[in-house]
Amino acid sequence: YIGALGARVICDNIPGLVNKQRQLCQRYPDIMQSVGEGAKDWIRECQHQFRHHRWNCSTLDRDHTVFGRVMLRSSREAAFVYAISSAGVVYAITRACSQGDLKACSCDPLKRGRSKDERGEFDWGGCSDNINYGIRFAKAFVDAKEKKVKDARALMNLHNNRCGRMAVKRFLKLECKCHGVSGSCTLRTCWLAMSDFRKTGDYLRKKYNGAIQVTMNQDGTGFTVANKNFRKPTKTDLVYFENSPDYCVMDKSAGSLGTAGRVCNKMSRGTDGCEVMCCGRGYDTTRVTRVTKCECKFHWCCAVRCKECEDTVDVHTCKALKRAEWLDQT
Repeated sequence: YIGALGARVICDNIPGLVNKQRQLCQRYPDIMQSVGEGAKDWIRECQHQFRHHRWNCSTLDRDHTVFGRVMLRSSREAAFVYAISSAGVVYAITRACSQGDLKACSCDPLKRGRSKDERGEFDWGGCSDNINYGIRFAKAFVDAKEKKVKDARALMNLHNNRCGRMAVKRFLKLECKCHGVSGSCTLRTCWLAMSDFRKTGDYLRKKYNGAIQVTMNQDGTGFTVANKNFRKPTKTDLVYFENSPDYCVMDKSAGSLGTAGRVCNKMSRGTDGCEVMCCGRGYDTTRVTRVTKCECKFHWCCAVRCKECEDTVDVHTCKALKRAEWLDQT
């Protein structure tokens, strides 16, 4: 698509890019294509991590910021989105390097010769994921926007971007192939590979839960904790400035879509439970008939045949706020 229309035309029409990002886009159109495809992965991961929460990482159609006004508030949700998107860019570029999709990079050139781990010596072989290239490009591209403005929010975003980038590197794993008589591991060939992106998502989700509220320090170069009873944030902690809205009702100025119509679990006492999800407004129950595959059996070597079974279940959805209540809250 980029090749057909020309990198300059495409990059000039992507809204929200600063000059440095536009230059990188024009110089490396194949990398930008990988980043665009990788965006689907990290948005999907964000929505998986928050599927049982009032804020469910909803994207907004026709909004180039993807998450709309939720990003304007310096909340822990914004911190998570910056971290997971930065991680997603690293992951997409590194994967594209290893797959040979990019002109600028390939497998990690430093993983050559012999090395050793706790099991002994091995030869570097195969294709080690070139994570350092992915991190360098993601840092140059994603951080460029924040470096244009030197304010508290830019500092917060840069910190959370770095957390995301380093989270991917944290889950690199050594994979090996054994050589020798009848599979004995007298010789091993090994390479470094990224883990599934879900591990990065799970890790950043835990960091979201333990995110630390901060304020800017007096010389404007770093953070101090907002509550003196909490520990100082480290380089791996997500940080945020403002408390989150409760996301109970639609409030476009805060980026809240509300929870009216969201499916909830009547039996749960957690965040997906009807009491929490519906913010005490109550819920409607609808009987739904579902068709599922059942009584599946193997036939001969390779075929599986199933019956179709119908079952009726109750689906609970959150009630909307009554008009009078809504007026009281606005």
